[in-house]
Amino acid sequence: MLKQLIYSFACILIFLSCKKDIGQVNFGDYPIDIGKIMVTKCATSGCHNDKSYKGAAGLNLSSWQKLFEGTNNGSAVIPYSSKFSYFCNFINTYSDLGPISEPTMPLNDDKLSREEVKLVIDWINAGAPDGNGNVKWADDPLRKKVYAVNQGCDVVTVIDSETQLPIRYIQVGNKPGPDTPHSVRVSPDGQYWYVVFINNNIMQKFRCSDDSYVGDIPLSPKAAGQSATIDGFDWNTMFITKDGKKAYCVSWVQSGRVAAVDLVNRKLLHFLPNLNFPHGVAMNFSENMLYITSQTGNYLTAIDTGFTGTTEYSLEPAMPVNYNSSLDMHEIILTPDTLSLLVTCQKTNQIRKFDLADQQVTVYNTAFYPQEIVYSESTQQYFVSCPYDSTTFPNSMGVVTAFNKQLSSSTNIKVGYQPHGIGVDENKKILYVVSRNILTSGPTPHHTNVCGNRNGFLNLIDMQSLKVLPKKFELSSDPYFVFARP
Repeated sequence: MLKQLIYSFACILIFLSCKKDIGQVNFGDYPIDIGKIMVTKCATSGCHNDKSYKGAAGLNLSSWQKLFEGTNNGSAVIPYSSKFSYFCNFINTYSDLGPISEPTMPLNDDKLSREEVKLVIDWINAGAPDGNGNVKWADDPLRKKVYAVNQGCDVVTVIDSETQLPIRYIQVGNKPGPDTPHSVRVSPDGQYWYVVFINNNIMQKFRCSDDSYVGDIPLSPKAAGQSATIDGFDWNTMFITKDGKKAYCVSWVQSGRVAAVDLVNRKLLHFLPNLNFPHGVAMNFSENMLYITSQTGNYLTAIDTGFTGTTEYSLEPAMPVNYNSSLDMHEIILTPDTLSLLVTCQKTNQIRKFDLADQQVTVYNTAFYPQEIVYSESTQQYFVSCPYDSTTFPNSMGVVTAFNKQLSSSTNIKVGYQPHGIGVDENKKILYVVSRNILTSGPTPHHTNVCGNRNGFLNLIDMQSLKVLPKKFELSSDPYFVFARP
């Protein structure tokens, strides 16, 4: 009798165990209410299941894990951000719940009820956790990531370096109106990322470990609460010192400003007004001198880090310093040997090399209208974005030009539409290229933008082969600048 009871009890345990496993498979490790929608209404035959997903935009909804493997267009669901999760657009038919995109899903079947759509939206805003409460990409504070500003939406897109998928959208700025984030950079130690704005007088600081907000940093005396009338705006570029303790930010206006800030204590240190349309900023190796481009002039301004004096250097040999827009200098970087500066010149389609010792200038040709320039240590190449080049390749808008370390040879690469921001991922040897796509002649976005503007795109270049990778992911409006966590 005892043996029979033991046998019966064992059978019951096996039955219950199997029943639990079946439930997990059926609902794909989603929370039960979400799994019922995803598995029974979306991951069905001919749609987003294991057998059919490649013909359904590459989106596999048969399990929570497969949902986050991405799609042909990037990430359908972004944890904590339903408004940037385009999955919601396609299941939604209620205008008060957010954007609506066609075709409505489930395709050729009953549409989801309002309660079901709201359930999915609330789930995503809570992090889109699995049935055990795990949030995707929240497990590794040292994760390699890439950051891209979206000027049209006041957000920074966080991208996973391993998969190149967008994984978070972080709201930035502190005003009701548009702050217009313009540039983002990560501290050399990879601990913090910073963003500056066209329509705000602050820099903002965030942690890289979890992308949480740390605080604001004033960029003008007025923003610092001082009794001053001088303010700053249209902050475009910044340079962070090697120890990660200071930054120098540039305001691109006719009577431009430069601000030096303490990143640790989030304080304004120095403020210099009345520069002529300053734009790019770099430092010498010893970091005791700043060099700033005058975008509508032909010269660099050298400023000591105490802001006690300035010197101007013409980059047109035998020509004096002028404000006549003869070069339209945009970006500037220090060469790897630390002996020279490289400056992109929009008006002359050139890079100009400025020798710090003897002020000699050497000229190198680029594609049309060069803007951003970066250097890859791992592949020993420079990359220059030329977003308005429409002649190098037929039916295109923009190229990226790759130069060898000696600048003696170059290759033009057709990539994206209006490629502007370029960022080097040394670990993967990949160049991130964000394409603004703000012209209506550009590619039609796959889904609706919550900000009411055209979405941009992320493309990837293998820096060793100089081939454009087949991945092409859609980002939010006007992705302008991109930077990789070291």
